[in-house]
Parts: sequence; structure tokens; C-alpha cells
Amino acid sequence: MNPKNFFGELKRRNVYKVAVAYAVVGWVIAQIATQIFPFLEIPNWVVRLVIVLIAIGFPIALVIAWAFEATPEGIKRTEDVDPAASARQPRKHVWIYVVAIGAAFSIGLFFVGRYSVTPRQSEATTLPAKSIAVLPFDNLSRDPDNAFFAEGVQDEILTRLAKVADLKVIARTSTQRFKSAPPDLREIAKQLGVAHILEGSVQKVNDQVRVNVQLINALTNAHLWAEIYDRKLSDIFAVQSDIAKTVADTLQAKLTGSEKQMIAAQPTTDTTAYELYLKGRALWQRRSGDNIPKAIAFYEQAIQHDPNYALAYAALASAHALSPYYTGARQHDAFVKAKEAAQRALQIDPNLPEAHTALGKIRNFADIDMQGSIREFERAIELNPNDASAHHWLGSGPLVSLARFDEAIAHCKRSVELDPLSPVMMVDYGSIFFYAKRYDESISVLRKAVEMDPSFGYAHQTLATAYQAKGDLRNAIAEFEKAKQVDDAPVILAEWAAAKAWAGDKGTARKTLAELDVIAQRREVVAYVRAVLHLSLGDKDEAMRWLERSFEEGDGANIGTLKVDPLLESLRGDRRFEALVQKVVAPKTQQ
Repeated sequence: MNPKNFFGELKRRNVYKVAVAYAVVGWVIAQIATQIFPFLEIPNWVVRLVIVLIAIGFPIALVIAWAFEATPEGIKRTEDVDPAASARQPRKHVWIYVVAIGAAFSIGLFFVGRYSVTPRQSEATTLPAKSIAVLPFDNLSRDPDNAFFAEGVQDEILTRLAKVADLKVIARTSTQRFKSAPPDLREIAKQLGVAHILEGSVQKVNDQVRVNVQLINALTNAHLWAEIYDRKLSDIFAVQSDIAKTVADTLQAKLTGSEKQMIAAQPTTDTTAYELYLKGRALWQRRSGDNIPKAIAFYEQAIQHDPNYALAYAALASAHALSPYYTGARQHDAFVKAKEAAQRALQIDPNLPEAHTALGKIRNFADIDMQGSIREFERAIELNPNDASAHHWLGSGPLVSLARFDEAIAHCKRSVELDPLSPVMMVDYGSIFFYAKRYDESISVLRKAVEMDPSFGYAHQTLATAYQAKGDLRNAIAEFEKAKQVDDAPVILAEWAAAKAWAGDKGTARKTLAELDVIAQRREVVAYVRAVLHLSLGDKDEAMRWLERSFEEGDGANIGTLKVDPLLESLRGDRRFEALVQKVVAPKTQQ
């Protein structure tokens, strides 16, 4: 066919007009789908389907325009229409109006969508698509004592998901604040910074377990997946692995080979050991009172049932490592036990992230080995990118001690993103700005921590030190007094008295030194707290003596930040002090 005749035929058969009109109308429909459907909570797959149908329909419309023609007698095949008669028909310009109106409407929709984004659409664009929070599972068992089992199933699914680097998974500390099946998922998702929620229930009767789960898009309330598992207790790990794998696939997360292995791992074959571990884990999460000693006892029983239960050893290590700060256990004794348990866990499973996290804490607090601590935490994060504790302890521990403030802030910021409702994460995030001498930023973050939990003594204590470093002794003393009301830790008492001494009340500091001698008869009083008091009284020699003793005692929790602590500023330049700083930050031979 002659090209001129072909294009002339396209014009005669109105193919051009149909193409233009279809493009405009199709664009209008696409704008309606993308701008209006989300507001009506219509799922995204419907939007994608509309766009695909529009694209498929375009060539079909052109073929129809070529093959058929509208005449006064109706629709006829083009071959049956006399070209001369068709040419004599009056030209109608309705299609021009359709195109013009459609174009105007389309442009209007575009600008409405562009400049009047709804809060829900705004949330959808700011929340990561591959993000999830696993809410507490309901315990449907008749025996309320089985609540620990429902908590454990939730925790295990969360832990397996957390090992997927392509996902953002919120830590259990934050999700525990919400009951299962809450009424307003959107608000919870907003607080936690996620787009998806996994909720469910667990029913355990003897050795039979039923697990019911459902994955929900929290912004649209669309149910993406649901399943009921009826299995024997011995199959619980397979159930947890299947749930985690299905959730990851549904959220289109990319899984590496090692991640697939970790998701499918079975930590023990002994169901009794597993239940003892879960009981310990439930108590460990509560922290207060005698819960940690009870948790330690359950972990030890689990290990007795399965001596190769690496995860139980790792949990035992973490419990011992933190027991001095929650139960008053002696640091040296607790750290020795913690190190033994962590190293045993790694002997059994060198790729267990929980064990590397525990050992990283021990390297920092007990060995005062900053470089060794960093290596352990980095390995833990490599194995479990969503481990909020590893990010938290790495940032607020060895990185800040070595004055690597930008890295420390980045890791602690990440820990807050993964555990947004944890007061301790927020406190230690704020403390980094204190050590970096960015006091206003520190105070701003620490005030948020106090608002999260006004009864948290550590938050008031750290806020007080920020005020003191800034030179605001009045507010510092007030915050120390609030901390004293809810926490009787000797370090809080000493720091309060030292602040009063800096404000001119030396008598309180001297009296507190005597009080510490009495307190030491019933609980451990670390050397560092006496150093703080002697420094506030102007006795630098005595302060240095106690600081050196603190290092000898292996009190990394306090002496570790010697290089960057603003409250020790008056000692800088002292030969003995600078020599001690070098001892603290120097690489250590790992034992």
C-alpha cells in the first residue's frame, strides 16, 4: 500500500481521533484510579489492574476504529461503507470537545492529587513498604499459665523476621504495649513507624498447638494473608518458620540463602527445654524485681535438658550481664558468668546473633575492650540487621567511648527506629549528644524519654547530667531528686550530692561519702561513684585514685566513657588522667 494512501486511510477511518480520545480518556481513568482509589481504601492491586487494562485496550480500540465506522444507519464494517458517501457526511467536532474536557479534567485531577495529599496517602509514602510489627498474640488456652507460650511464639516469629535485612521489624519492647487485635491499627502503625501488622492467637492443650495469624496492611486495613496451623508441640518451630517465610514473601522481601537458613533454624529438639526457655524469656522481658534471677533459673533448667541449646546460653549471658543494674548483683561475679555463657553459645553456634550481642556487651562492660566489643556488635548486626539492642549497645557503648559520635548517633537512631517506644533506647540516644557536648539536643531527646516514662529514674538521672554539663545546676539538682525518688542506686545518690557540691553545698557531698560506706555493707558501691564525689570536693588526687581503682575493677559501664565525659573536664590535662584514658581506649588482648 502507498504510504500516503495508508495515512490517508487512517485519517478517513478516524483512527487518529480514536487514538487521541482514547489516550485522554485513559489518562483520566488512570488519574482517578491513582488519586481517588487510595482514599476509598481500594487495594493497590485494583489500581494496577486498571492501568494494565487501559494499556491492553489501546491497540484494541485502534483495530476497532480501523475495522468499523459509525454511519447514520449505525455501525458498519468499513469495507461496506462507500468512501465517497463517507466523505460527503458533515464533519462532527464532538470528539474535539470530549478530548478538551477530558484533558482539563485530567490536569485538574493531577494537581489535586499533587498538592492536596491526604494524611493517609502521606503516611503511605513515609512509612517503609517492607516494614512490620508483630503484636502480642492472644492466649486462648484455658490455663492462664500458658500465657508465656503465646508470648514466646510471637517473640520467635518476630526474631526470625528480624534476621531479614530487607525488612524493618519493630522490637518486642515496643510492640508489647499493644494488645492483640487493637481497634485502631493505623494509629499503632503510625506510632511504630510500620506499614503492616501481624496479629494472632495461640491455643495450647497438652502437646497440641493451634496458631492463628493474619497479616494486615495497617493503612488500608486490607487483610493480605491469614492461616490457621494445627500442629503438635514438636512442630512449633516449623510453624514459626513457615509464618516468617510467608510474611517475608508477601511483603516481597528479598531473602539471601543464609537468611533462609536462619528463618528455618530449629534451636532445640527438646520441647521441655523450649518451654523452660520461654518461661525465662517472659520473665527476662519484665526486668523488675526478682524476675531476672527467676529467668536465670529457667535458662539453667533449659540447658540441663538440652546442653547444646545455644540460644538458652545466649539468653543466660544477657541476663547475667545486666543483673548488676537491675538486681544489685556484684559486677565481677555476674560478668564472669555472662562471659562463660556467651562463649559456650558461640562454641555451639558461631553464627548466633544473640550470642554475639551478649558478648559485645561483656567486652564493653567487663573487659573494657572497645575494639573487641565493636567487632562482636557488628557481627551481630550482620547476622540480625533488626537487632535493636545490638545497634543500641554499639552506639551508646564502644563507639561513643572512642568519640566516634557520628557513627554512635546513627546506630542509636536506628535502635530508636526499631524500638520507638523504649525509654532506655531514647535515653541512651540522648546521652550521645551529651558526650558530644551538644547539650541542647541532648536535653531535647531526654525530655522525650522522661515523657515516655516519668517513673524511669535513669531518664531523670541522664537529663540531670546534661543540665549539669550545660551549667544549669538548679535543673540538674531537681532532676537528680526526681531520680532519687524512684531509684535508690548509689550512683544517683552520688551524682546528686556532687551536683549540690558544685552548687556550693560541700557538706552534702561529704555526708554522702560517709553514707556510701554504710550502703557498701549491704550492696556493691563501685569505685567510680566515690571518684565523682571527691572531684566535686576539689580533691583531684583522691578522685584519680578511685578512677584508677574503677578501671582495675573492670567497671566499663562507668569508666568506659572517660575519654568523652564532660563532667570530668576539670581532670583533662592531668598526666595521670590522660594515661588512664589511654588504658581505657587501648586495644585489649581478648581472653
